[in-house]
Amino acid sequence: MILTVTLNPAIDRTILVDKLVFEDRSYMRSSVDSPGGRGINASRVLNCFGAQTMAVLTAGGEPGDRMSTLLQEIGFPTEVIRVEADTRTNMTISDKAGLTIKLNEVGGRITGDELQQVRDAVERHIPQAEWLMLCGSLPPEVPSNFYAKLIEIAHKAKVKTFLDTDDAPLLRGLEAKPTVVKPNQHEAERLIGRALLSRARCVEAARQIQELGAETVLLSLGSRGIIACRKDEDMLEAMPPSVDAVSPIGAGDAVAAAFVWASASGLTFLESVKWAVACGTATAMLPGMQFATKEQTEALLRRIEVKTLR
Repeated sequence: MILTVTLNPAIDRTILVDKLVFEDRSYMRSSVDSPGGRGINASRVLNCFGAQTMAVLTAGGEPGDRMSTLLQEIGFPTEVIRVEADTRTNMTISDKAGLTIKLNEVGGRITGDELQQVRDAVERHIPQAEWLMLCGSLPPEVPSNFYAKLIEIAHKAKVKTFLDTDDAPLLRGLEAKPTVVKPNQHEAERLIGRALLSRARCVEAARQIQELGAETVLLSLGSRGIIACRKDEDMLEAMPPSVDAVSPIGAGDAVAAAFVWASASGLTFLESVKWAVACGTATAMLPGMQFATKEQTEALLRRIEVKTLR
């Protein structure tokens, strides 16, 4: 079983417009709400791929009720921790050309008692888990080492961990030595404090992040693919084919889910990286907050180019 934790979920409102132009009006063509947050998105992909999952998340207020209803409609297993603060709403605005603006709320405060309920839920489910995925931002005032403490729980249970977050929670999480960490370019730049303007800099960054504590680093570079390194393995550069990206939002979550699914299925490191890039690319080709199916991902697999970096 793959256990995901989403401490700061959101109602993802995806708005499609005819065009996005500075200082000009746009006309809305559609608006769709879906349950969102990196861990929830990962669970959606994993379930579509046929994996057994459990998604632990918080939800509060009327938006939280809406979140619970939307999750029931999708139908994968969840444990919802009710909190006082309203669940946030994030907004993604995309046009037909694929230009996208994403506006995220910060999220509401979670109390110490509510955090303990999340920890209790993880401890309850961890004995049945093979992987623990800790995904997304932490709400305001949550200690930056909260993910690190959950990684320590997983270590004691001999469960593999996947960390996908940013800023201080990423740095503190690395101190707990997660199995895999997946920063995107901007997150990596904030972590190491310099711009990644060249391929050589990206390679250096992946190695540096690995030295901070991760066994495996997937440095996600969007349409340029992934720089991947693992202890005792060759460093890899996996590049997708050129495709028409319609909506890149959510592609990173698809990358995370596909990598964990492939690893849990017994595939090699190289094969898992290929599945990750293929799923992220296939997801970016879909409109709105849609995620690629296993079949759509597999159709792109042979077009993923992988190089060994020395």
